[in-house]
Amino acid sequence: MTSDEIRPATQADVPAVKTVTDAAFRHYIERIGVVPQPMEADHAANVAAGKVFVTGDPVIGLVVVEEFRGHEADGADRSTGHLLLDSIAVHPDAHGTGVGRRLLHFVDAHARALGLREVRLCTNALMWENQRIYPRYGYEVVERRVDGPYDRVHYRKRLD
Repeated sequence: MTSDEIRPATQADVPAVKTVTDAAFRHYIERIGVVPQPMEADHAANVAAGKVFVTGDPVIGLVVVEEFRGHEADGADRSTGHLLLDSIAVHPDAHGTGVGRRLLHFVDAHARALGLREVRLCTNALMWENQRIYPRYGYEVVERRVDGPYDRVHYRKRLD
């Protein structure tokens, strides 16, 4: 694998997925007052479900995505739906090297390949760095909502 490739994670990647996620989110614990949800995720289950894509050898970045589609039983068009960008993590040692940009472009391409026209994500309202980044990549704020201990800003990006 070249350093630029993004590939589906395997079970062998689970320890690296945890390491990169923890390194990327650890500094937020004090700021937001709780452990960020990506740090508490079941990484092995997400990898087994095909939701995790990684880059680097060793792994330096990753995304966790999940496809949501309309349900025919609800009368929805099955071609509608979105890709949820559940988590994006870049190891601090790789900040500023373009890894995050490549991962965000991958998410767009992955959504398009699945026939989806929208990507959604949310970030903690106290993770202000993210609120500067996502609009630069075409995301617009949809709402701000408190979910339990998390105050989240929800975004979407239309892929027309």
